[in-house]
Amino acid sequence: MSGTYLGMPAFPEAAREAVRNTTLRGNLRHATHTIRDKRARAVAELDDWAELREAGKRIKDHTLRHLDRYLVQVEEAVTAAGGTVHWAADADEANEIVARLVEETGESEVVKVKSMATQEIGLNEALEARGIHAYETDLAELIVQLGKDRPSHILVPAIHRNRGEIRDIFRSEMSEWGRPAPEGLTDTPAELAEAARLHLREKFLRAKVGISGANFMIAETGTLVVVESEGNGRMCLTLPETLISVVGIEKIVPTWRDLEVFLQTLPRSSTAERMNPYTSMWTGTSDGRAGEGDGPRAFHLVLLDNGRTDTLADEVGRQALRCIRCSACLNVCPVYERAGGHAYGSVYPGPIGAILSPQLRGTGSEIDASLPYASSLCGACYEVCPVAIDIPEVLVHLRERVVQGGPAVREGNRVVLKPAKGHAAERAAMRAARWAFTRPGALRTGQRLASRSRRLHPRTLPGPGRAWSGSRDLPPVPPEPFRDWWQRTHGGRDEAK
Repeated sequence: MSGTYLGMPAFPEAAREAVRNTTLRGNLRHATHTIRDKRARAVAELDDWAELREAGKRIKDHTLRHLDRYLVQVEEAVTAAGGTVHWAADADEANEIVARLVEETGESEVVKVKSMATQEIGLNEALEARGIHAYETDLAELIVQLGKDRPSHILVPAIHRNRGEIRDIFRSEMSEWGRPAPEGLTDTPAELAEAARLHLREKFLRAKVGISGANFMIAETGTLVVVESEGNGRMCLTLPETLISVVGIEKIVPTWRDLEVFLQTLPRSSTAERMNPYTSMWTGTSDGRAGEGDGPRAFHLVLLDNGRTDTLADEVGRQALRCIRCSACLNVCPVYERAGGHAYGSVYPGPIGAILSPQLRGTGSEIDASLPYASSLCGACYEVCPVAIDIPEVLVHLRERVVQGGPAVREGNRVVLKPAKGHAAERAAMRAARWAFTRPGALRTGQRLASRSRRLHPRTLPGPGRAWSGSRDLPPVPPEPFRDWWQRTHGGRDEAK
């Protein structure tokens, strides 16, 4: 996976800065509460929601267990329909493939459907370095691009912006990218949407190359599926002569019947709709469909690994690959609501980002090592996940990896994994606790000393412990240990019988 956002600090530092921004917190609180309440009502309409959730989990788990077979089936079906399949091991290879394919068309502009995979690999920046301009056409992505910003939410990338900020961005930046904003533009939603529509329409009609991701790939026919709410995706998928789709290898579902489950759970979990306003499906090229006129004349599918195979090898962590990018976990997460998406330093923010990014990128960087701790482990994310990803379980699993995930060094004939830096104090505390709990006399003496000196205890821990006690109250030490109290009041008798 490509690196973290340039200059991003670890999550605790970035979150500490974010929570001081009262405007940001207000925007996030309003948006997440609105979306989560609507989602709850939409889900409550289905009597069989629990069964659909379990079905989605099982379909995804089955597909991941047999991913090698289904990937070959997708390649054969896409090729038979007139498309070309490319395999990309990492971000650099994927970017090189896409840039080369665009250059071969002779074009220097592309229009894009909202795509997490292309954000993951930094495709826009890679194309810009080759002199190719990529224009985002999703409204929220357009806002982010015009504002020289970064996405902060999976479903609503500009969730951290309010209407006044969006109006100011349109007024000052649209003219640099194409058609300027209308004179006297206000912050009413209708006017902002109309300004974006006029700005994008000329790009849709001019572009010869479109770039997309996909929500799903159907193995039995090689069909790709994009669901969206604005219609911009439909324009990008049908008007350009060449379409390039960059898709993670985990996005496969085996059959059309399997897709039926996700077309019920995804819209309710994401936009709280019974079905998406636009569900676009395409199979190969228009030439590959006996001369039908709808769709691209050339279609390229770039199948992206970029850490997914390594994630698949982890029996606990692989469940993150079930994710269908609905963003329900973000909207219920108390940490995300206060810190926002930028603090996660990845295109995948929130609870799912806290388990997906460290697996795709590894835990070698400071920010990736901090992400598994960006959670209160309240479990709300698991409760709303439409494919039942046990995010708290994976978070704890990754915390263990971070603690044990230091450098590999050779000791004699063995290669051992040294404990990670930054956890020495925690390990020392655990060793001291183990020593005391296995020696009753020493434990009793320590308890008595702690009680008699309790007025001298600091309110926060010193040194490395300050990171823990900086956001928690240390529990007060009682006047006497429980054992001494029991001996004094009951004479040590067991009265439970």
